[in-house]
Amino acid sequence: MRPSELREMTIEELREKERELRKELFNLRFQKATGEIQNPMRIRAVRKDIARILTIITEKERQG
Repeated sequence: MRPSELREMTIEELREKERELRKELFNLRFQKATGEIQNPMRIRAVRKDIARILTIITEKERQG
C-alpha cells in the first residue's frame, strides 16, 4: 500500500489492516515451510507494509 493511502485511514482502520497483514504473513510463512509458496517476494512486501502501518500509527498518536 502507498503511505498516502494509509495516512487517510483512521487508527482503528490501520490496526485492522495490520491484523489482516499479520495473518497473511503467517500463512505465507506456513506456505514457505511446506514448499507451496507461489511468490516468495510477497513475504518481504507484507513485512514492509506492516512496518509502514506501524510508523503511521505512531505518527498519528503523537499528533494528538
